[in-house]
Amino acid sequence: MSTINKTYSLKEGLALRCATPESREQTQLALLRSHLQQASRMPFYKERFRELGFNPEDIQSLADLAHLPLTSRRDLDGGYASFSNEQESPFADIALTSGTTGDPVVVPYTPFDLERLAYNEMMAFYGAGVRAGDRALLTVTLDRCFIAGLAYYSGLVKLGAAAIRSGAGQPARQWHLINTLQPQFLVGVPTFLLQLAQWGLANGMSPQQAGIIGIITIGEPTRHADLTLTPLGELLKESWGAPLFSSYGATELETAFCECSHRRGGHVHPELMVVEIVDDEGTLLPVGEPGEIVVTPLGVEGMPLVRFRTGDVARLDDTPCPCGWQTPRLGHIEGRLAQRLKYRGTTLYPEMIFHALQEIRSVQGAYVEVRSGYELADEVTVVVGGQVDEAQVSELLQAKLRVRPTIVIKSHHEVAATMVQSGGRKPQKFFDYR
Repeated sequence: MSTINKTYSLKEGLALRCATPESREQTQLALLRSHLQQASRMPFYKERFRELGFNPEDIQSLADLAHLPLTSRRDLDGGYASFSNEQESPFADIALTSGTTGDPVVVPYTPFDLERLAYNEMMAFYGAGVRAGDRALLTVTLDRCFIAGLAYYSGLVKLGAAAIRSGAGQPARQWHLINTLQPQFLVGVPTFLLQLAQWGLANGMSPQQAGIIGIITIGEPTRHADLTLTPLGELLKESWGAPLFSSYGATELETAFCECSHRRGGHVHPELMVVEIVDDEGTLLPVGEPGEIVVTPLGVEGMPLVRFRTGDVARLDDTPCPCGWQTPRLGHIEGRLAQRLKYRGTTLYPEMIFHALQEIRSVQGAYVEVRSGYELADEVTVVVGGQVDEAQVSELLQAKLRVRPTIVIKSHHEVAATMVQSGGRKPQKFFDYR
């Protein structure tokens, strides 16, 4: 069996994470060559490699990967046909990205890609403390071409745990399942899981007595760059009386990161990805420096990407982890390059604003509008929902971010309606009119 078509057992995966750096690199190097061979048969990379005079066998070390050009989100806008070969690798599932920063991208998965995806999530769940026989309530959707719900489900099943496929919304139904099926873990978007806890309290049920021992979060950050919990994360942890395990991924990557029991960033899966952090020019940055996350997802058949620019900003940490896994860890998302703002001499990201607003309990939703200003500066407006004092919001942002953007207060319903008017899978929190 070729390395590209190999799935690992839990035992093999654990051994690889505890292996020496030299041993892991040799494993990754073989997988990288196979992955590049697969990519070289796709129209986009076949032409790109031909122009470079590149042969996958030229790769002698992982460092050589940096000599290849980056693949951007704009490259994918040309259509998945340039990045796949359905005749060679028949599709078993077709997913769509959320379209948060543009039109949704079609991402095909072969049968092996789905096995690979299940293995990824099995390792992530195991690292977070889930074991065979445990039960996890999935409050994320498995329909609408959304891959995360399917990934979580298949990972739990592969691990030998039980997946309770509840889906999103309807707190009454969720609590019925919690009370009758007694899951030990919750999986979902932080704001919804907090609403779920608050609904329980309002209806005579105690989240802290529900038997939840771990919460895996998706879609929204719950930690700052220094790994401390955001106000939302703190409130969620206190409400359920359980630790949080942040996960990060993207449909295009067919791979995700999740924190281990020590919650010091998402461990890199060495048999599934090579991760780089680059600056605006695409130059590799030293470990610990924040920059754009670039991922080469190893072993993908349906849409094998090479050095894909995620557009997300984070940093790597290669210090030893107390859990015993010797793999680097990806820190928490600090912003999106496409949403980077220049405001009154300061560089900031909308996520920094949203993190700060979490400290005001009366805030019920918020979004940011940005327009072109003078002298290469942006005009930033923060629209906040709820019974909120404008001066309090302005003073908070000044204290946290050292700037005072324009503040507009609207009703919770007005803000919520604006955020969902695009019809996307996720509420829109950033409106760029530049």
